[in-house]
Amino acid sequence: QVQLVESGGGLVQAGGPLRLSCAASMSIFSIDAMGWYRQAPGKQRELVATISRTGATNYADSLKGRFTISRDIAKNTIYLQMISLKREDTAVYYCNAHGRWGDSWGQGTQVTVSS
Repeated sequence: QVQLVESGGGLVQAGGPLRLSCAASMSIFSIDAMGWYRQAPGKQRELVATISRTGATNYADSLKGRFTISRDIAKNTIYLQMISLKREDTAVYYCNAHGRWGDSWGQGTQVTVSS
């Protein structure tokens, strides 16, 4: 299993940017795919974006153009750059790692967008 530690959440004004980080406890080359999911109050957890071992990315259609997933292989870290944030982006954002063991999740980081 891999341990994941998220950081970077907080309170941001609508229209502003925010960057989340997720540090993995092993080489991300040992992980099939990593990604970000989010869960708003009263809603199910949903996909935000994923990045595979090869670097291929995938996004929720509604977030394309505003959210960008990237990685720093040397730091075993993935990032989620968010711009033009909206109130409806308010949620707990979770980092996920999918590998031969199944799925691992971080503890989540709260993102709150104020108007």
